[in-house]
Amino acid sequence: MNKRGLLDLIISLLPGLKTVDKISLLKFFNREEELYAQSKRDIEKIIGHELKVFWDINEIRDKAGRIDTICDMRSIKWVSFAESAYPPLLREMYDPPPVVFFRGNLPDPEKSLLGMVGTRRPSPEAADQAYKIGRGVGQAGVSVVSGLALGIDAMSHRGNLAAGVPGYAVLGSGVDEIYPSANRHLAKKILETGGALISEYPPGVRPGKWTFPARNRIISALSRSVLIVQAPKKSGALITAAFALEQGKELWVASCGVKQGAFDNGGTCGLVREGADVIYTHRDILERWGMEIASNADDDVTGWAGGKNFISSIADFLKIEI
Repeated sequence: MNKRGLLDLIISLLPGLKTVDKISLLKFFNREEELYAQSKRDIEKIIGHELKVFWDINEIRDKAGRIDTICDMRSIKWVSFAESAYPPLLREMYDPPPVVFFRGNLPDPEKSLLGMVGTRRPSPEAADQAYKIGRGVGQAGVSVVSGLALGIDAMSHRGNLAAGVPGYAVLGSGVDEIYPSANRHLAKKILETGGALISEYPPGVRPGKWTFPARNRIISALSRSVLIVQAPKKSGALITAAFALEQGKELWVASCGVKQGAFDNGGTCGLVREGADVIYTHRDILERWGMEIASNADDDVTGWAGGKNFISSIADFLKIEI
């Protein structure tokens, strides 16, 4: 536990407050006792608007204590907006998570991350390209941040991990609730590389429809640039694209996502029509970032299934339901 005690965790759990309100309280208070002494009117003065509900601070404190104990038992760490260890790129968001829970090691703030996301049901070609780009940037020392979902997310993670760099996955659940369960082994590999599983949700929180769009803003915020590999019109990856543009990130689309016949009425094709650049290989990304391309880098890196069996293995992979 940090020197602020459970203060920041308590504030993150307060009901009836917007994220910006919680950040205001984190900045205002330095000790738990200061918060306990405040009346409803005092809190309203700090956040600048009326509260529709108030809380039993003792009940919230007990809940925070239970969460902190669970974190200790399950090797989960947490860091708040008020601490220097909080990821600096998240501070630049409009609505940064008051507290970030994680397993493993948070990204080095001095190193750029590439956000890679896309459909859970990619074409074999798109899955292959995601793997190759993930591995290619990894060979140059660039880590991928994605959402651990089936399809493009998983293939991007796998390619990147194959290059031996740390991986980072932002979850729409607690970091102890791996979803989908089919990717538990992948989550384990991410931790073994020295990377991290990251979430704004406490341990024990199960994924929900609203948690996935919310986590997408964290993926884009942690990234220097965001690559949408392949996505149809209603894909959650387009939410990530919208957050990336809102946050001033470079937004790219992989070439497989704009081939003739691929989501012509929207999705990745729509993003290109609106001005997103097309990426063909990892070399395009490294060139845009002004990074040196390793002489041994291979644009035709064999996919995770290997050789002639790659396409058939991908077909089996795509049968998994989310």
